[in-house]
Amino acid sequence: MSTSISVLRSLPAAAVDLPARRQEVFRPGTGAAGSRGATSAAGANQGGATSANASVDSGLSVEDLRQIDALRVIDRQVRAHELAHMAAGAGLTGGASFTYRVGPDNQRYAVGGEVSIAISHAGSAEETIARAQQIRSAALAPADPSPQDRKVAALASRMADAARQELAAEQAAEKAASAQGAGRRESGAVAAIYQAVAAGPSASAFDAVA
Repeated sequence: MSTSISVLRSLPAAAVDLPARRQEVFRPGTGAAGSRGATSAAGANQGGATSANASVDSGLSVEDLRQIDALRVIDRQVRAHELAHMAAGAGLTGGASFTYRVGPDNQRYAVGGEVSIAISHAGSAEETIARAQQIRSAALAPADPSPQDRKVAALASRMADAARQELAAEQAAEKAASAQGAGRRESGAVAAIYQAVAAGPSASAFDAVA
Protein backbone atom coordinates (compact mmCIF):
# COMPACT_ATOMS: atom_id res chain seq x y z
CA MET A 1 0.00 0.00 0.00
CA SER A 2 1.21 3.51 -0.69
CA THR A 3 2.13 5.66 2.27
CA SER A 4 2.07 9.44 2.42
CA ILE A 5 3.41 11.64 5.17
CA SER A 6 1.32 14.56 6.28
CA VAL A 7 2.14 17.20 8.87
CA LEU A 8 0.22 18.26 11.94
CA ARG A 9 1.33 21.66 13.11
CA SER A 10 0.59 24.45 15.52
CA LEU A 11 0.46 28.11 14.53
CA PRO A 12 3.57 29.29 12.67
CA ALA A 13 5.86 31.80 14.27
CA ALA A 14 4.52 34.59 12.06
CA ALA A 15 1.08 34.18 13.61
CA VAL A 16 2.30 34.64 17.17
CA ASP A 17 1.17 37.94 18.59
CA LEU A 18 3.74 39.27 21.02
CA PRO A 19 3.71 42.62 22.76
CA ALA A 20 5.70 45.23 20.89
CA ARG A 21 8.97 46.20 22.47
CA ARG A 22 9.47 49.82 23.43
CA GLN A 23 12.78 51.53 24.02
CA GLU A 24 12.39 51.69 27.77
CA VAL A 25 15.29 50.56 29.92
CA PHE A 26 15.52 50.56 33.68
CA ARG A 27 18.99 51.47 34.69
CA PRO A 28 20.42 49.59 37.67
CA GLY A 29 20.66 51.63 40.82
CA THR A 30 18.35 54.44 39.72
CA GLY A 31 14.88 52.89 39.52
CA ALA A 32 14.06 55.49 36.86
CA ALA A 33 13.23 54.75 33.26
CA GLY A 34 14.90 56.37 30.31
CA SER A 35 12.96 56.32 27.03
CA ARG A 36 12.66 58.09 23.72
CA GLY A 37 9.61 59.90 24.99
CA ALA A 38 8.83 61.41 28.35
CA THR A 39 7.84 58.76 30.89
CA SER A 40 5.84 59.54 33.97
CA ALA A 41 6.15 57.47 37.16
CA ALA A 42 2.85 58.77 38.50
CA GLY A 43 0.16 56.18 39.09
CA ALA A 44 2.55 53.21 39.20
CA ASN A 45 0.98 50.35 41.17
CA GLN A 46 2.69 47.75 43.27
CA GLY A 47 2.82 45.31 40.33
CA GLY A 48 4.62 47.92 38.30
CA ALA A 49 7.06 48.49 41.11
CA THR A 50 7.73 44.75 41.30
CA SER A 51 8.37 44.65 37.57
CA ALA A 52 10.65 47.62 37.89
CA ASN A 53 12.64 45.89 40.62
CA ALA A 54 12.88 42.74 38.49
CA SER A 55 14.06 44.86 35.60
CA VAL A 56 16.72 46.45 37.73
CA ASP A 57 17.96 43.06 38.86
CA SER A 58 18.01 41.52 35.39
CA GLY A 59 19.00 44.52 33.34
CA LEU A 60 15.87 43.99 31.19
CA SER A 61 13.12 46.47 30.51
CA VAL A 62 9.54 46.03 31.67
CA GLU A 63 8.53 45.31 28.10
CA ASP A 64 11.32 42.73 27.86
CA LEU A 65 9.89 40.95 30.88
CA ARG A 66 6.40 41.07 29.43
CA GLN A 67 7.65 39.62 26.19
CA ILE A 68 9.44 36.82 28.03
CA ASP A 69 6.25 36.00 29.93
CA ALA A 70 4.33 35.87 26.64
CA LEU A 71 6.97 33.66 25.06
CA ARG A 72 6.86 31.26 27.98
CA VAL A 73 3.08 30.91 27.63
CA ILE A 74 3.39 30.31 23.88
CA ASP A 75 6.19 27.79 24.42
CA ARG A 76 4.00 25.77 26.82
CA GLN A 77 1.02 25.91 24.46
CA VAL A 78 3.03 24.83 21.42
CA ARG A 79 4.63 21.90 23.23
CA ALA A 80 1.28 20.78 24.66
CA HIS A 81 -0.26 21.04 21.17
CA GLU A 82 2.34 18.76 19.58
CA LEU A 83 2.33 16.36 22.54
CA ALA A 84 -1.44 15.91 22.10
CA HIS A 85 -0.88 14.95 18.44
CA MET A 86 1.80 12.43 19.40
CA ALA A 87 -0.20 10.85 22.22
CA ALA A 88 -3.33 10.33 20.12
CA GLY A 89 -1.40 9.20 17.05
CA ALA A 90 0.95 6.79 18.81
CA GLY A 91 2.41 4.37 16.29
CA LEU A 92 1.65 6.65 13.35
CA THR A 93 3.38 9.91 14.29
CA GLY A 94 7.01 10.90 14.27
CA GLY A 95 8.76 13.19 16.73
CA ALA A 96 7.94 16.84 17.12
CA SER A 97 10.06 19.57 15.57
CA PHE A 98 9.83 23.20 16.64
CA THR A 99 10.56 26.66 15.39
CA TYR A 100 12.04 28.98 17.96
CA ARG A 101 12.28 32.64 18.79
CA VAL A 102 15.05 34.02 20.94
CA GLY A 103 13.72 36.17 23.75
CA PRO A 104 15.24 39.27 25.29
CA ASP A 105 16.89 36.96 27.82
CA ASN A 106 18.68 35.12 24.97
CA GLN A 107 16.69 31.94 25.68
CA ARG A 108 14.98 29.99 22.89
CA TYR A 109 11.20 29.64 23.08
CA ALA A 110 9.10 27.38 20.85
CA VAL A 111 6.65 29.50 18.86
CA GLY A 112 5.60 26.87 16.31
CA GLY A 113 5.84 23.14 15.85
CA GLU A 114 4.88 20.20 13.73
CA VAL A 115 4.53 16.42 13.92
CA SER A 116 4.59 14.12 10.89
CA ILE A 117 1.96 11.40 10.59
CA ALA A 118 1.87 8.46 8.17
CA ILE A 119 -1.31 8.12 6.13
CA SER A 120 -1.72 4.74 4.44
CA HIS A 121 -4.24 1.96 3.94
CA ALA A 122 -4.01 -1.07 6.22
CA GLY A 123 -4.33 -4.73 5.30
CA SER A 124 -8.14 -4.79 5.29
CA ALA A 125 -11.01 -2.34 5.02
CA GLU A 126 -11.80 -2.73 8.73
CA GLU A 127 -8.19 -1.99 9.68
CA THR A 128 -8.10 0.98 7.32
CA ILE A 129 -11.22 2.42 8.96
CA ALA A 130 -9.65 2.05 12.41
CA ARG A 131 -6.41 3.67 11.22
CA ALA A 132 -8.26 6.57 9.59
CA GLN A 133 -10.17 7.15 12.81
CA GLN A 134 -6.90 7.28 14.76
CA ILE A 135 -5.39 9.72 12.27
CA ARG A 136 -8.44 11.96 12.59
CA SER A 137 -8.32 11.77 16.38
CA ALA A 138 -4.62 12.65 16.35
CA ALA A 139 -5.23 15.63 14.06
CA LEU A 140 -7.98 17.04 16.29
CA ALA A 141 -6.42 16.07 19.63
CA PRO A 142 -5.15 19.57 20.59
CA ALA A 143 -7.60 22.01 22.14
CA ASP A 144 -6.90 24.42 19.27
CA PRO A 145 -6.39 22.48 16.00
CA SER A 146 -4.65 24.52 13.32
CA PRO A 147 -5.96 24.82 9.74
CA GLN A 148 -3.39 22.20 8.69
CA ASP A 149 -4.62 19.87 11.45
CA ARG A 150 -8.17 20.20 10.15
CA LYS A 151 -7.01 19.41 6.60
CA VAL A 152 -5.42 16.18 7.82
CA ALA A 153 -8.60 15.33 9.74
CA ALA A 154 -10.68 15.86 6.59
CA LEU A 155 -8.29 13.64 4.62
CA ALA A 156 -8.65 10.91 7.24
CA SER A 157 -12.45 11.20 7.06
CA ARG A 158 -12.36 10.69 3.28
CA MET A 159 -10.05 7.73 3.75
CA ALA A 160 -12.50 6.16 6.24
CA ASP A 161 -15.46 6.77 3.91
CA ALA A 162 -13.67 5.04 1.02
CA ALA A 163 -12.81 2.10 3.24
CA ARG A 164 -16.43 1.82 4.41
CA GLN A 165 -17.59 1.71 0.79
CA GLU A 166 -15.01 -0.97 0.05
CA LEU A 167 -16.16 -2.97 3.09
CA ALA A 168 -19.83 -2.67 2.07
CA ALA A 169 -18.97 -3.90 -1.44
CA GLU A 170 -17.05 -6.85 0.00
CA GLN A 171 -19.92 -7.76 2.31
CA ALA A 172 -22.45 -7.50 -0.53
CA ALA A 173 -20.31 -9.76 -2.71
CA GLU A 174 -19.96 -12.31 0.09
CA LYS A 175 -23.72 -12.25 0.69
CA ALA A 176 -24.45 -12.73 -3.00
CA ALA A 177 -21.97 -15.62 -3.20
CA SER A 178 -23.50 -17.23 -0.13
CA ALA A 179 -27.02 -16.89 -1.52
CA GLN A 180 -25.90 -18.33 -4.86
CA GLY A 181 -24.28 -21.30 -3.12
CA ALA A 182 -27.43 -21.95 -1.06
CA GLY A 183 -29.53 -21.84 -4.24
CA ARG A 184 -27.30 -24.40 -5.91
CA ARG A 185 -27.52 -26.72 -2.92
CA GLU A 186 -31.32 -26.40 -2.85
CA SER A 187 -31.59 -27.08 -6.58
CA GLY A 188 -29.42 -30.16 -6.20
CA ALA A 189 -31.61 -31.53 -3.40
CA VAL A 190 -34.80 -31.02 -5.43
CA ALA A 191 -33.25 -32.73 -8.47
CA ALA A 192 -32.30 -35.70 -6.32
CA ILE A 193 -35.89 -36.05 -5.08
CA TYR A 194 -37.27 -36.02 -8.63
CA GLN A 195 -34.76 -38.62 -9.73
CA ALA A 196 -35.75 -40.90 -6.85
CA VAL A 197 -39.45 -40.59 -7.69
CA ALA A 198 -38.83 -41.26 -11.37
CA ALA A 199 -36.84 -44.41 -10.62
CA GLY A 200 -39.75 -45.91 -8.65
CA PRO A 201 -39.53 -48.32 -5.69
CA SER A 202 -36.83 -50.96 -5.84
CA ALA A 203 -37.70 -54.66 -5.89
CA SER A 204 -35.79 -55.25 -2.71
CA ALA A 205 -37.89 -52.68 -0.91
CA PHE A 206 -41.31 -54.04 -1.92
CA ASP A 207 -41.55 -57.84 -2.20
CA ALA A 208 -44.77 -59.23 -3.69
CA VAL A 209 -46.71 -61.66 -1.47
CA ALA A 210 -47.45 -65.01 -3.21
